[in-house]
Amino acid sequence: MDTTSAQISETRFADALSERYMAYALSTIMSRSLPDVRDGLKPVHRRLLFAMRQLRLAPNEAFKKSARVVGDVMGKFHPHGDSAIYDAMVRLAQDFSQRYPLVDGQGNFGNIDGDNAAAMRYTEARLTNVAERLLQGIDEDAVDFKNTYDGEGNEPLVLPAAFPNLLANGAQGIAVGMATAIPPHNVEELCNALLHLIKYPNASFETLFGYIPGPDFPTGGVLVDTPETVTEAYKIGKGSFRLRSRWEVEKLKNGTYQIIVTEIPYQVQKSRLIEKLAELLENKKLNLLNDVQDESAEDLRLVLEPKSRNIDPTILMESLFKQCDLEVRISLNLNVLDSDQTPRVMSLREALQAFLEHRHEVLVRRSNFRLRKIESRLEVLSGYLIAFLNIDEVIRIIREEDHPKNQMMVDFELTDNQAEAILNMRLRSLRKLEEIELRKEFEELTAEKSDIEGLLGDETRRWRVITTEINDIKKEFGKNSLLGPRRTEIGKPPSAVVIPLEAMVEREPITIICSDKGWIRAIKGHLSDVSDLKFKDGDSLDASLHAETTDRILIFASNGRCYTIMADKIPRGRGHGEPLRLMIDLPNDYNFISLHVFKTKQKFIVASKDGRGFVASAEDLMAQTKTGRQVLNISKDTRALICTPVNGNSIAVVGTNRKLLIFSVHELPELTKGKGVILQKYKDGKLADVKSFNVEDGLSWHMNGGRRRTELELDAWLGKRASTGKMPPTGFPRPPNFN
Repeated sequence: MDTTSAQISETRFADALSERYMAYALSTIMSRSLPDVRDGLKPVHRRLLFAMRQLRLAPNEAFKKSARVVGDVMGKFHPHGDSAIYDAMVRLAQDFSQRYPLVDGQGNFGNIDGDNAAAMRYTEARLTNVAERLLQGIDEDAVDFKNTYDGEGNEPLVLPAAFPNLLANGAQGIAVGMATAIPPHNVEELCNALLHLIKYPNASFETLFGYIPGPDFPTGGVLVDTPETVTEAYKIGKGSFRLRSRWEVEKLKNGTYQIIVTEIPYQVQKSRLIEKLAELLENKKLNLLNDVQDESAEDLRLVLEPKSRNIDPTILMESLFKQCDLEVRISLNLNVLDSDQTPRVMSLREALQAFLEHRHEVLVRRSNFRLRKIESRLEVLSGYLIAFLNIDEVIRIIREEDHPKNQMMVDFELTDNQAEAILNMRLRSLRKLEEIELRKEFEELTAEKSDIEGLLGDETRRWRVITTEINDIKKEFGKNSLLGPRRTEIGKPPSAVVIPLEAMVEREPITIICSDKGWIRAIKGHLSDVSDLKFKDGDSLDASLHAETTDRILIFASNGRCYTIMADKIPRGRGHGEPLRLMIDLPNDYNFISLHVFKTKQKFIVASKDGRGFVASAEDLMAQTKTGRQVLNISKDTRALICTPVNGNSIAVVGTNRKLLIFSVHELPELTKGKGVILQKYKDGKLADVKSFNVEDGLSWHMNGGRRRTELELDAWLGKRASTGKMPPTGFPRPPNFN
């Protein structure tokens, strides 16, 4: 091998790598992943349809083995693996993947369960009428061609696409640094929008949206997004749509019922959906659902059995929508290759306009092609007519002259094509009837030529032709056809349905135990005696609480913040539980004070050590995050001390100075957040404890030794809020508290 002309140059590795990566990225974007806005096809799909046309697999022709098609595509146009080509072909044939299938498959081409198609040697295929529309006019110079990868043939850069395939069937793809996700739409709605855009080129987007209310998926379902959301997504070419399964209630005897799911969202595999529901049932995450059964035959039929006939079907379905693929988000990312092969995100209007411009270009090119054909034929016919008028001389020249072609061109002023056609004329064409037919053909072609020239010179007329073509598409694939009726219902956004916690968690009684060092656990059942519970060395019981797994637990801490945890999230078992600080974001400098079960309309007294506080509702204490909710504002030199429920008409306050004060609960303001007001005035003390009670029932407290005392005569300690109070009765505990 001669290497004398070879040149080696030094290049930075980063530069070389960048150059090659860019080439790879562009190849992925333009040759694999993104569809063309004009025909809505990626190269592999375009090559499949073109190869099938070359194999004469028209809709009215016999099927051929899929392996034959795949072999031709791989050998002539698409130098990739046969499995990738066959997978693309299978998808084009699946009526649950394509809104308007481009391949008519015979055999097992997969199903909505997610089962794979049979091997290509077992299946057969041919083109559909939709594919025929995409290929219509491809032999009439309607589009440009390029050399195939090996240079032995040609392939189209784009198909003529009389059918709005991009939006009708949609597209999915992932490229380098970008992706495309285009849902399918109803072709009659697309045609109506196209016709309106032809008539009113500056039509508003809102008007176009009136014709195209949303996607139309082959598997049906219900679109439950607001019109504003859908419109905004179409305007910018990016967004998403909420798609739900279609379901109905089927009444049974004795007042029972079952829910029948008849349609599931687009691209959701039925088998995986059922597996997910079964998994949730096994993990006790679907406590309103008793069982799920697949009774599908030709039509989809999923049977959902509720646990009780008293369960509202809407609540049951709302719980399922939140936990499985009975509801999905369908992305919209109208990222396509424009007519200049430049990837960009288009709006719905731009995509429709690009299709119309392509159809206009195809019409002009096909018209020019036909015009050239007519002119060529008229040239030949003119020569034939001259020959008929001078038939004797023509015969003589052919018989006697050495170069009859040149002689006829001189004698009769013929072109080379005319002379060649006369020489190739059959003798039977010399009869009189043939002359009449030639004159008739000449006149018809002359009229057609004039008509085409008029069409090419009148843009308004060209758009009328395109309007007729779109109306033909609308008639063939509209609502009166097999594929025409809209399948996806445009529903209303669901109203806010409050799903009770019982629907998500199995209700059962528990006892919540929290230790002095902040370890929390839950024990099944309501324990009457917790004295025999064991704790870690050096730890002991601090608080116990009877609750249910469906309850929310309020945790008040010394930083004045209140935290909320779900009772079912508290660790269960015989162990010591886990630190409470792992469940809430409680700083190390602060400790929890008390635990309470959340109850609506329940009120609490919150107070700090410096004797300030107020009344707060349970709703105001409940937090939505781990960081909790600031309720009681405290200064740096104090801490929150009390969070106790309001259970009466009076409040008893005792300080570290052993002064007791009782006042009406109405003297304490109700706030959502703040520092509060003074409960009791101290000269040399702090707040020790607070208790709410009914003054008619007397004030009770635990005495030393375990006995309980109730004082009925309380006049000595009654006073106004912020008073100092008086010494409590003899026997009041030290340190002072009511428990």
